[in-house]
Amino acid sequence: MKLRFLLPLLAWLAAAPALAACPRIVSQSPYLTAALEWLGQGRCIVGVSRYDKHDLPKTGGVMDPDADVLAILQPELLVTVDWVRPETLAQALPQGTRSLRLGGFGSIAESEQVLRTLAVASRMSDADAPVRRFRRAWQAAARRVGGKGERVLVLSACSGEPYAFGRQHYIGDAFARAGFEVVDHSAGVRHLRAGEELADIPALVARFKPDIVFSLSHESSVACNAALGAVKARIVSLRGENFFHPGPPLLQGYRELAASLKS
Repeated sequence: MKLRFLLPLLAWLAAAPALAACPRIVSQSPYLTAALEWLGQGRCIVGVSRYDKHDLPKTGGVMDPDADVLAILQPELLVTVDWVRPETLAQALPQGTRSLRLGGFGSIAESEQVLRTLAVASRMSDADAPVRRFRRAWQAAARRVGGKGERVLVLSACSGEPYAFGRQHYIGDAFARAGFEVVDHSAGVRHLRAGEELADIPALVARFKPDIVFSLSHESSVACNAALGAVKARIVSLRGENFFHPGPPLLQGYRELAASLKS
């Protein structure tokens, strides 16, 4: 590691307060960082991935954790997503560091389980209490959306190739729980590109004939797919970051969704 990166890191470590009864955690994904903070365990985090905006030592990406920084931080626990290969983690982790590979992208119930796992791993005294709190909050927020069985497609078409979320994905499940009929029942994410069963947005809309198309955009999006303008259905644009990250951000997502339907 270059000295100009090493010195600020060592200075940060020297100034960091001792975290009594709190494991030293590296969060390798922003959605896990957000979940730990929502649990009130943000104080446990000593390092984050390059994707995070927090002013903490950066520990590389999901697929390429930085072994040099991890060796300096000596975390007790590293939490990451479940698509990273176990052998990749094993090569990067310091001796004695445990790792958790977590999901949350299959359903809201799965995201609740992630919260509980993080609560246990961060040594909360009552790991079930925050899960119950989140469940009550998202269920109340979903009811306030007031979906009436409208047929909907949920897609992201504002960066690169467009893709849609099926009923068996966390995002599809979230819209179904808010009272909509998510008409694409595919598992996970459906990519719309040449060679696929449905190659583009017009083909997707023609197949499923939705009443509403919800378009989720990234903060960094410059422009959305022009095909959205030709869709013969109501288009509702939403901030994707409220839905892309499983767990507590959904509460703000439901508030935005409810407001957008009243406008």
